[in-house]
Amino acid sequence: MKKLGIFVLKVNSRLLEHFGKPKRKLDSKPLDILIATILSQNTSDKNSLKAYHNLRKKFPAWADIKKASISQLARTIRIAGLSRQKAKTIKELFKWLVNINQHYSLGFLNDLSNEEVLSELTKLQGIGVKTASCVLLFGMQRNVCPVDTHVFRTVNRIGIVSGSTPEKTFYALDKILPYGIAHEFHTNLIILGRTICKPKKPECFNCPLVKLCNFKKKNLTSDFSSASNRRNDIILLDAI
Repeated sequence: MKKLGIFVLKVNSRLLEHFGKPKRKLDSKPLDILIATILSQNTSDKNSLKAYHNLRKKFPAWADIKKASISQLARTIRIAGLSRQKAKTIKELFKWLVNINQHYSLGFLNDLSNEEVLSELTKLQGIGVKTASCVLLFGMQRNVCPVDTHVFRTVNRIGIVSGSTPEKTFYALDKILPYGIAHEFHTNLIILGRTICKPKKPECFNCPLVKLCNFKKKNLTSDFSSASNRRNDIILLDAI
């Protein structure tokens, strides 16, 4: 475990040298992050961010959603895709909140451990470990690393963990993640996955981790246009 933690620190250091330290918004509310993450499921950052803004414009106060129908919610967030499914999840979430504490807030989670927060949130249909872990990282500033498709691909290729699913990868990574690096590590892994460590034709020849990475099928030949230095600064949950 200790050796793996040291390895993670080395990887994080190389990522910081290459991509820099990502900006962090520290005043995001957990409920805002949860809604935004639900909207981000199976769609692009651009579309989910637009859906979130549409939702806040239509319902300036979260309490207003209580009176809205699922069809009305679905129309408001249509651009995010799977709109009816996501609308149902949001309605069930607000029903649950009222039953739990009579407030449209996740403030009661602050007194719970990471494991307890994950357990509470994933009881709700439509909220999985990745969505719940985003609330922990972005809304509660906990030291956890959500595992999306990019993080799943990169940490397994690098050899930090060996997880057959994003959920198994999350729990394996959580056991070895050094304290205080979760946000920068998570964000820079996403940038790495988008710009260099792509699903097909990864640009290993431009990767800052090429000497650390255990990926056996490295592409070390630059025979196509490279965009390795391009970073996507629109990370949805840091824009809420």
